[in-house]
Amino acid sequence: MPAGPPGADHTQGHDPGDLARLTGQAHGRTGSPQRGGRYGLLLLVLIGTYLLTAFSGATLTTQFQVVLFAVIVLLSLRTSLLPRPWPTVIALVTVIGSAVTFWTSLSGTRNGKATEDFWKALLLLLAAIMVVRRVLAKPTVTIQSIYGALSAYLITGLMFASIYAGIYHLGTSDFFANNQPANTQTFQYFSFTTLTTLGYGDFTALESGGRSIAVLEALTGQIFLATLVARLVSAYRTATPTEPRGGELPEEVDGLGDDEDRD
Repeated sequence: MPAGPPGADHTQGHDPGDLARLTGQAHGRTGSPQRGGRYGLLLLVLIGTYLLTAFSGATLTTQFQVVLFAVIVLLSLRTSLLPRPWPTVIALVTVIGSAVTFWTSLSGTRNGKATEDFWKALLLLLAAIMVVRRVLAKPTVTIQSIYGALSAYLITGLMFASIYAGIYHLGTSDFFANNQPANTQTFQYFSFTTLTTLGYGDFTALESGGRSIAVLEALTGQIFLATLVARLVSAYRTATPTEPRGGELPEEVDGLGDDEDRD
């Protein structure tokens, strides 16, 4: 009979309590991911939504945006892990509100279009908050965290484009200077060139209201890229080489020795 203190694991030479505690910690770092927090599909839907609107000038496509933005909110809600009953309440409000505003926009009035635009902006703001909240709550930085941050960035650009459209439909003058056309495509173009601070200068806001929103968007884009996205990418590159491989115990559990012995 092997000698040793009672309760010791003689096959590994470690106390079972310590072993369970250490492996539990390791599983918390590298185990199966928690439910939620997957953003690959959301990112694809966002890219498709932008391209569909950018390359199609049809009025129906523009009005159909509210349906696509409702889908974006539902996809963000799926990964948000909000406590009940909030997911059900938000989903119902999203579906009902989107149906009402879509029907209102079919009237073709400026007030109806403005209502739809501001509703779309509200939907996208809610989606961005849920995505950023979930990304920051993840204990580790993964590729899904990067997808989530990029999704939130695209959502922000689409949100400001809807705000510009709402301001234009509520006003009585041109939104852009030099009689440039104001439509969904140009609003999105202006929004993303402002968000990324490219500043081509071919489209500029005419009134002070549009200019103030543009400045706010430029600041948001700079802060977003310089803080959240850059920090996530840096943390992801730092964490990736040091993560233990699947089924491999940490150094303090696996025991000391040569790397060749552990491989």
